[in-house]
Amino acid sequence: MRLGPSLHRVGSDLVNVYLVEDDDGVTVIDAGLSGQWGEVEDELEAMGRSAEDIRGLVLTHGDTDHIGFAERLHAERGVPVYVHQADADRAMGKVRKPMTGWGPVKLGALGRFLAYSGRRGGLRTHWLSQPTTFDDGVTLGLPCSPRVIHAPGHTPGSVVIDVPEVDAVFVGDAMTTGNVLTGESGPALAPFTLDPVQ
Repeated sequence: MRLGPSLHRVGSDLVNVYLVEDDDGVTVIDAGLSGQWGEVEDELEAMGRSAEDIRGLVLTHGDTDHIGFAERLHAERGVPVYVHQADADRAMGKVRKPMTGWGPVKLGALGRFLAYSGRRGGLRTHWLSQPTTFDDGVTLGLPCSPRVIHAPGHTPGSVVIDVPEVDAVFVGDAMTTGNVLTGESGPALAPFTLDPVQ
């Protein structure tokens, strides 16, 4: 879905992948679920692009619903996958996220999230083999020059990605406007946040 000039979204209000483009190619922000790769290919085609135009993939953090097709893109196409150094081990499957930060749960909302994820490969995690790490404040040498702002709390390596060229800021799970566990709408901390105070 085209959100604006040079800005596209794949997914739904539950799990998103974003594509930003300039004359040098495409930067992918978050890799969603492994089964969303076909949707990304469709969106690239609608943009007049292909996977050959992807220069890098930047993760807002290392949770499983954000690393989905990242390893496939790296292994098959040699695309570098960038993640904050504090989440690299999480994205490689070396550190598991504790089962905290759930908060209230409504079965209907949780069921919707699990069904959506399950149909798109969310039950199969493909850990990263060779992430490229970054630290706070770096501007990556990728299309649209994404700038990283460390925003720990959801995970130790959560980041916000500022892309002034497309007038967008990608917050990952630093916040949400729809709670997948309760179905409630409105800006709030995302569920599964490890350190809400931080």
